[in-house]
Amino acid sequence: MVTAERSARAELKFCSGLLWGEIRRCTRTESCAGDNVTGRTRVRAGSADMARVVRIFKTLRNHWKKSTVGFCLLAYGSNWMYGKYCDNLLRRAACQEAEVFGNQIIYPNAAAKKATVFLNPAACKGKARTLFEKNAAPILHLAGIDVHVVKTDYEGQAKKMLELMENTDLIIVAGGDGTLQEVVTGLLRRTDQDSFSKIPIGFIPLGTTNTLSQTLYPQSENKVQHISDATLSILKGETVPLDVLQIKGEQEQPVFALNGLRWGSYRDAAAKSTKYWYLGPLKTRAAHLFSTLKEWPQRHEASILFLGPTERPPEEEPNVLSGRPPLHVRLYRRLVRYWSPPVVELPVEVAPEPWEEAQLSAVELSISTQNLQPDLTRPLDSMSVCIEPDSISKSEFISLGVEKTQNPQLCPKGAQVLQVSRCNVQLPEGTAGHFSIDSEEYDAMSVEVTLLPRRLRFFCHPSQKVKLTQSSPAST
Repeated sequence: MVTAERSARAELKFCSGLLWGEIRRCTRTESCAGDNVTGRTRVRAGSADMARVVRIFKTLRNHWKKSTVGFCLLAYGSNWMYGKYCDNLLRRAACQEAEVFGNQIIYPNAAAKKATVFLNPAACKGKARTLFEKNAAPILHLAGIDVHVVKTDYEGQAKKMLELMENTDLIIVAGGDGTLQEVVTGLLRRTDQDSFSKIPIGFIPLGTTNTLSQTLYPQSENKVQHISDATLSILKGETVPLDVLQIKGEQEQPVFALNGLRWGSYRDAAAKSTKYWYLGPLKTRAAHLFSTLKEWPQRHEASILFLGPTERPPEEEPNVLSGRPPLHVRLYRRLVRYWSPPVVELPVEVAPEPWEEAQLSAVELSISTQNLQPDLTRPLDSMSVCIEPDSISKSEFISLGVEKTQNPQLCPKGAQVLQVSRCNVQLPEGTAGHFSIDSEEYDAMSVEVTLLPRRLRFFCHPSQKVKLTQSSPAST
């Protein structure tokens, strides 16, 4: 009985061992099979990714033209988005700086500053309004300035609006050289121009040509940065006095300019360069070349009477209101005036003005102020008259014409330069052509040009004010 039970236990133990061994063998087999499947899946996935990459490269190679265009568009779009991002950062920084001025305390008896803005929406090929509303207007509003915008719809409207303008604390010109010339002319034509000319003027460069911005603000290739600097300069309050030219014809009202007057072949060729727009960057050279084919040599004859430079008067000191003197002092003064004999004024002989005369035959005559490179410490006030000789070659005419498109006040070597305070330009009868006064076109005629030194004050950047107040080598 015992033997049978032992044999049964032995058989059970043997069977359980076989069963456990079979289970372990099956488990190892399934594990190996799973590892093989996972490895094969990874290999297949890697090969699929590699095939996809190869397929993409083959597509780019087979369609290289489309691929090139797509890459260029992608690069341009990325650059455009990055530029917009940088412009937004500049606008945010300018608005934060303007907010500091707006947070200043205004006392109850003080009023907010009122600014009249003359905006030319047609400037900068119709983009001036958008540029002003995006970059300049938020800065002015955040600074707490009461802004009144006057939009000009046609040429000459700014002159008429200046005649009706009421009192204002600031005058802001948002446009180019043409808009600025109209505002200055309308301002100085007023009957009360002595008081209105003391109002500081701010210039926001939004035009195609912004010559005066080179003097007032630091140069920047970024349009947003340039406009923001100009607007912030108005808030900072630093001003600089600039000269004005009064140009008076035979019968018309005077025209006022901040840059100068040009008359000659370079001006005429530059005005016709827009006809050759289809030549792209070569249109300026083509205009000057075709000008030499029509007529050569090109001469402009006239006579000029001029006066030399004048001494700069001292700076006007601000009027300080003193208190009313006591009663006994006022009585004593009245008695002295009553009993003193009348003062006989002796006639003063006025010395004749030393006018000088010169006959000119030039390829171009230009009369310009010194506002482009002003020296506030110079002892004499004068404007520059540049008489360019007509004895130049055609190649020199073309090369100088291209340079003058970038710098209209360029006076080349060999030209006669006169420093004058007043001049009369007499043109022969029947003279055709046009003047260019601050980039605006006027009919050519005999004119009288008078320098009005330090007539208007313009807002400028503090760094530019430091440069202008430092004496130049020529003045020392």
